[in-house]
Amino acid sequence: MATEQQYFEQGTILSEYMEKMSRLKDDSFRVYNGFNLPEDEAFFTALKEANLHVLVITEDWCGDAMMNNAILRKVAEATDLDVRCVLRDQNLELIDAHLTNGGRAIPVYLILNAEGDVVGKWGPRAPEVQQYVMDKRATLPPKDSSDFGTKQTELFVGITEEYASNDQFWQYVYEDIRQTFEQLMK
Repeated sequence: MATEQQYFEQGTILSEYMEKMSRLKDDSFRVYNGFNLPEDEAFFTALKEANLHVLVITEDWCGDAMMNNAILRKVAEATDLDVRCVLRDQNLELIDAHLTNGGRAIPVYLILNAEGDVVGKWGPRAPEVQQYVMDKRATLPPKDSSDFGTKQTELFVGITEEYASNDQFWQYVYEDIRQTFEQLMK
């Protein structure tokens, strides 16, 4: 397997990735254009000086990635953080080395130091967003129910809309990403 640094070097810059999205692009830009970074100059300065970079494992059909990547992009732009993306489904060896609870959940943000070593990981959701999703999933009928597929599709559409419009979710994501970086910069 290639190293995470090698994947990073071959990755697509996050802004270019977002421009090339074929699915959920409009929603991702709703988040990007709607989210305003808080006044957080001490954090931004520390992150600029930390000499870190981020490898994002993502796909453009993923609602979590749609929301989270837009917020990470705002952080990256404020701090000159180099962020590059690779597609999960084309890099199974990479995602399989960074599973979340045994699954290929995305996005996964691998935080690399100057030497290219993985020093941190974030994703796929902020805890508050995870709780929201779990609560919503609990309303689904049993999997063997005749209307499970329809109800699951409706649920995913609703969650995606919530991700694209709920600025409190955006703040949760920002705060959780921020905490992850702060832990690495101590």
